[in-house]
Amino acid sequence: MKPQRADRAPRVYVEAPLADGASVAFAPDTVHYLANVLRRVEGDPVILFNGRDGEWRAELANLRKKAAEARLVEQLRPQAPAPDLHYCFAPIKRARVDYIAQKATELGAARLVPVITHHTNAERVKTERLRANAVEAAEQCGICWAPEVEEPVSLSMFLKGREAGRLLVFCDEAAPVADPIAALRGAPAGPIAVLVGPEGGFSGEERALLLRQENVLPISLGPRVMRADTAGVAALALVQAVLGDWRNGAAGGT
Repeated sequence: MKPQRADRAPRVYVEAPLADGASVAFAPDTVHYLANVLRRVEGDPVILFNGRDGEWRAELANLRKKAAEARLVEQLRPQAPAPDLHYCFAPIKRARVDYIAQKATELGAARLVPVITHHTNAERVKTERLRANAVEAAEQCGICWAPEVEEPVSLSMFLKGREAGRLLVFCDEAAPVADPIAALRGAPAGPIAVLVGPEGGFSGEERALLLRQENVLPISLGPRVMRADTAGVAALALVQAVLGDWRNGAAGGT
């Protein structure tokens, strides 16, 4: 189902329930963005979504310096499920982690999982920042949900806690099948997690551990060495094209 759009209306993710005739109060930072950055005034349209109640057209009301609300007018789209796709990645430098959160959201990841590996070179992961970047990407790209963001976890704990029925696709320079599309075509349909390692790649011990797991598929990303953030975009695009919601022009829960 194609999105309906109010002319140039900004999209805003909110936590509040959305229903016909309801009013939603905005946080001060959202008020600043709407009033001072976008120069919106009372009565202007705004589109709201919360990942549960679909997408709604609303109108700005009671706009003050640090407070405003939106009065819901009509539902534009019912809620659709997000793609059952997780993006799991070794954290890298801050600006590029922001990029990862944005692009993974645009490519349909419904959950972001930072995974600490032997060669991970980021000192810490700010999950609130990851979440903020994912929400901003969701607002921009027209989906009706925002990804869940998990706290960082070690690779060993990640593997211990993974769902047995979820295919784990991980990027492996030494994958036995050089053609990633051919490798993915042989995989079963169902929930998927994509795992991308750090700049230095997985250690030999980590790769051996991954290959011992059940329902795991190593894929190659071709003859060139990619940065970790680029590899994530490439892997997600391949998975969506072969196994995900890009097949036959599917809408993919937008």
